[in-house]
Amino acid sequence: MKTVEMKNTKDIRHVVVLVHPYSTMLSVSAPIEVFQSAIDNMEHLKNDVSFSYEIHVVSAVISKKLEMKPRISINCESNYHEIDYPIDTLIVAGAPRKNGFKEDILIWLKLQSKIVRRICSMCAGAFILAEAGILRNKNAVTHWQLCEEMAKTYPDVYVNQEAIFIKQGNVYTSAGVTAGFDLALALVEEDLGKTFALRIAKLMVLFLKRPGNQTQYSMMLESQNIDYQPINNILNWIHDHIHEDITVEKLAGLSSMSPRNFARVFVKELNTSPIKYVEKLRTETACRYLTDTQLTIDEIANICGFSNSLNMNRIFLKTFHVTPSQYRKNFSSSFSYPNQY
Repeated sequence: MKTVEMKNTKDIRHVVVLVHPYSTMLSVSAPIEVFQSAIDNMEHLKNDVSFSYEIHVVSAVISKKLEMKPRISINCESNYHEIDYPIDTLIVAGAPRKNGFKEDILIWLKLQSKIVRRICSMCAGAFILAEAGILRNKNAVTHWQLCEEMAKTYPDVYVNQEAIFIKQGNVYTSAGVTAGFDLALALVEEDLGKTFALRIAKLMVLFLKRPGNQTQYSMMLESQNIDYQPINNILNWIHDHIHEDITVEKLAGLSSMSPRNFARVFVKELNTSPIKYVEKLRTETACRYLTDTQLTIDEIANICGFSNSLNMNRIFLKTFHVTPSQYRKNFSSSFSYPNQY
């Protein structure tokens, strides 16, 4: 009787990044860097993993050499016609929506969406999925500046204007190009767990592995675009006194305006009310304390001006659909691992 020698091999999960001449470099490189970092660090997982990733950069056109902006060439390993392996995760890089794709690649994408385990888009790549009919009657997101256009162009797609990334079934869409890091980390987390995904985020010096339902843009970033000095002064004051009781009347007094006029000017400059701005800023600040410190929930609530943990709990449930404690558990980076660098 013959004995059969068993080979100690792992399953390969093929990750395909579909590139085209209109791709942005970051929408291509973000998922590649995350999955490559995962490959490089799988040895640190405590439990043996039954699979490994293999990354493929594939052209969406016949030519394997793509000329991209700004004067950068990418040499793909193949074009999509030549794929002869089962795709696990298919990622469509972002593209200006005006260029579109030819009918044959749209048909191919539609077919793949029914076969692959996951199909994803980076930034404006959601327009390509929508054009292929993959997002019909699904929730989706793209860059916040393009959400309104997408909703008008594809009325059968339910466009979420704030989320960083959205998963519905096996279809994933992400917001602006840097959100590609968040989505790629979420994909790795699905496969290899939260702790490992946080390890990758930290190794890549990413500030935080953000949840998909976190808003695309922060109030701190938005406030840097304000040119009107009186409102700028108020924003700086709010940042320095976030722990205090802040009312429209107090802010109006500091700016030497009537409460009504101050509220009107504030909305004009930031497209949100003073109270909503303060609440959002407090929430963003609390998120950083929850993930980066060991302070108690009560301490963070007081520091951020929520008065008490019950108020902060209510705001987090409204914003993230989780409690502060759950947020900390899900996204805290306070784990340790061997220093490799």
